[in-house]
Amino acid sequence: MAARRTTRSNNRGGNARSNARNGQSNGRSRTRARDNEGIIPVLAMTVREVETAVKKGQLSSGTTARFQAVALLARAERAKVKADTSLTDAQRDGQLKRLDGIATILAQIAAHQPAFFGLLSEDAEVSEATRRLQQEMQRQAGFEPEPEPEEVEPEEGARHERRVIPRSVMAAQLANPFLVPDFSQAPPRTQGTLVGWELIGPLLNAFEHPAPGAPACMELPEPRSMLLPPGVDLMAHQSRLLAAVADGHRTFLLADEPGLGKTAQALLAAQAADAYPLLCVVPNVVKTNWAREVKMWTPQRSVTVIQGDGANVDGFADVVVVNYEVLDRHVDWIGNHGFRGMVVDEAHYIKNKKSQRSQHVLEISERIRRRMARPLLMALTGTPLINDIEDFRTIWQFLGWIEERRPGNALMAALEDTDLTPASHGFYPLARQAVIDLGIVRRRKVEVAADIPARRVADLPVELEGAVGRSIQDAEARLAKRLVSRYEAALEHRRAGAAVEGIDHTLVRRVAEREIAEASESKTEDNVFAMVRKIGQAKAELAADYAAQLAHSAGKVVFFAKHLDVMDTAEEVFAKRGLRTTTIRGDQTPKARTEAIDGFVNDPEVAVIVCSLTAAGVGINLQVSSNVVLAELSWTDAEQTQAIDRVHRIGQTEPVTAWRIIAAQTIDARIAELVDSKAGLAARALDGAAEETTETVDVQVEALVQILTQALTEQREPVGVL
Repeated sequence: MAARRTTRSNNRGGNARSNARNGQSNGRSRTRARDNEGIIPVLAMTVREVETAVKKGQLSSGTTARFQAVALLARAERAKVKADTSLTDAQRDGQLKRLDGIATILAQIAAHQPAFFGLLSEDAEVSEATRRLQQEMQRQAGFEPEPEPEEVEPEEGARHERRVIPRSVMAAQLANPFLVPDFSQAPPRTQGTLVGWELIGPLLNAFEHPAPGAPACMELPEPRSMLLPPGVDLMAHQSRLLAAVADGHRTFLLADEPGLGKTAQALLAAQAADAYPLLCVVPNVVKTNWAREVKMWTPQRSVTVIQGDGANVDGFADVVVVNYEVLDRHVDWIGNHGFRGMVVDEAHYIKNKKSQRSQHVLEISERIRRRMARPLLMALTGTPLINDIEDFRTIWQFLGWIEERRPGNALMAALEDTDLTPASHGFYPLARQAVIDLGIVRRRKVEVAADIPARRVADLPVELEGAVGRSIQDAEARLAKRLVSRYEAALEHRRAGAAVEGIDHTLVRRVAEREIAEASESKTEDNVFAMVRKIGQAKAELAADYAAQLAHSAGKVVFFAKHLDVMDTAEEVFAKRGLRTTTIRGDQTPKARTEAIDGFVNDPEVAVIVCSLTAAGVGINLQVSSNVVLAELSWTDAEQTQAIDRVHRIGQTEPVTAWRIIAAQTIDARIAELVDSKAGLAARALDGAAEETTETVDVQVEALVQILTQALTEQREPVGVL
C-alpha cells in the first residue's frame, strides 16, 4: 500500500548549541533517532504483541489481521529498502537485518499456529480489517496512506498481473482454437406475473420455514446398471443420481451427509454426461485425494493437479484439479479452456460471496455457462448450511439457479407455473419444491445406507482440578463480573423513563456483542477466546489418556484437537503409553499428509492418528477406526460433524462413537449445548425436520449472553432468611 510521508514540526530551539557541544555523539544520536522512526519500529512492536497473544492463546480475528498486516507491510518495506538508492550499503544492510528479525518472528508465530501460514502467501485474501490496520500502522510511522483506489471493471481481455497461462494450456488451446459455444438447449427468458417481485428472499424463507416432513431431495429415477472399473462398486443411492444424469439432468447441489460417496458420484456423473474437460475446485488438503479418486473411478481419464502457477499442469488432461487458494491465478485461461463440467467440493467454502474465492468460482461458472447452455455443474457439501439460510445464495448462483437479484430463467419459469405470488401462503411450498427440482439431492445415512452402522456422540464431562481448574473458574467469574458492570453502567446512562423491569435482554445481547468485538484486542486472560483455549490445554492430557485407554481396549482411535499445543501434549501422552501415532496438521505437505493417512489405515502398529480439527475435517477416509475423541470443541456443529464423518462413512462396519471431552462447570459445557442447538438449522431447511430449534445465533455471543443472564439472575435472587 503506497503512503506519503507527512511533515512534522520539530522544535529545534537550543538544539544547535547542544549539538555543537556533543559533536562526537551527534552521529550516533542521529542513527538511534533514525532507528526509532519509520515503519520498522511499528512493525517490530506489533509483531511482538501478536507473538504474545498467540503464546497466551488469545487468538481472534484481530490477532489474525495484525499478523497479516505486519507481513504485508514488512514485505513492501523490504522491496522499498532494496530499491532506495539514497541509502548507504551499511544503512541498507541494517534495515534489512531488522526486517529479517520481524520475518523470523512471523515464521515462529506461524509454526506455533499453522493456520497463519496461509496469510503469508502472496495470494492470501486481504480482509478489510487488515487494510485498516495497515493504514493505522502507516500513520503511526508518520506516513499518510494513499486512499484506496476505486474499483473499476477491467477492459475486455485485461488480465490480473498475477494471472498466468501455463505453456501446456497454451498448447492445448492452440490445438483446438475453435471452441464453438453451444446454446441449443438454453431455456427462454420468462416474463409473467412475477416480474417486479423480490423473489430471492421468499425462496430462502421457503427453506427456513418448511412444512414438517417436506421433501428435501429431487425425485430420482431407479438405479441402472453401469460399467465400473474392477474392484469398485456403487450403492443404490449413488446409482440413482447417475441415472438422473443419464436422463439429462445437469445441475446438482449434492448435499448427501458426509460419508456417502459424493466424490465418486461427481466423477461418474461427468463420465455419464461426457462433461470433459472437467474442472474440480477443491480445498488444498484434498486435491491429491481427488487425483487418486479420478484414477480409481474413471481410470481411462487423465487427470492433472494445478500447483502454484501451474508450470507442470497438463493442458490436455480430461480432469483438472485446482485448489481455492491458487484459483485467482488461473481464472482467465480456465474461463476460456472449454470446460464442459465444473465440480466445487466442500461448496460451503464459497458461502461468503464477498470473498475472493467465491467471486472466482462464480466468474468461472458464469463463463462456462456463457459458452455452453447446459454444462454439468455440481456443488458438493454435506453441510451446505453453517450459520444462516443465506449460505445457500452463492451456491445457487454458482449452479445458475439464481442471478444476482432474481431467479434464473429455469427457476423463474417454474415459479411462474405456480400462478401464485409471494403474497400467497401457498407460494412457499411450491417455490421450495421448484428449487429442489433443479437438483437438490440430499440423502441421510439412516435412509440409504442401512449397512452403515449407527453413530452416537457421547459427552464425557471432566473436572478440571487443582490450580488450573481454579484459574479457569476465576477467569470465568471475572468475565461475568465485567459483563455485569458493563450492563449496569449502560443502565445508568439511560435517559429517564427508559428503564425496564427485570432483565433487559436486548441490552444483555448488546453487552455480549461488545465484549466479543473487544476480545480480539484484549490482553487479559479472562476473555472468551483465551478461556476456551486454556480449557483446551487443561483437557489435553485427560482427553489423550482416555483415547489411550480406548486404543488399548478397542483398537484404532482418531483424536481431534484445534490447537498445536493440545496435539503436542496428546502425542507425548501416547508415547508414554507405548502407542505409535501419525498426525495430520495444517502445515504438512501433501506427501506427508498422504503418508500419515496411509500409515494409520494400513499399519496395524499405528494405534492413534492425531488430527487438526480444521486440517483433517474434510476429504479423508479413516473408517478403519470406530472411535473418535474430540478433545476440543468447535464453534459450529458442521465442523464437528465433518470430523466425525471421517470415520462414519461408506466402508465402516462397526458402530461409531464420538467421545466429546467437556470441562464440567465451565463455559465449555455452554458451548457444547449451543453447538448442538444450532444443528437444527440444516435439519429444518434440508430434511424438513419438525422439531423446535433455536434461532440462528452466533455461538460466541450466545455463550456470553447465558453467562451474563445467569449472573444477573443470581444477583437479583433474594437471600433466604434463617
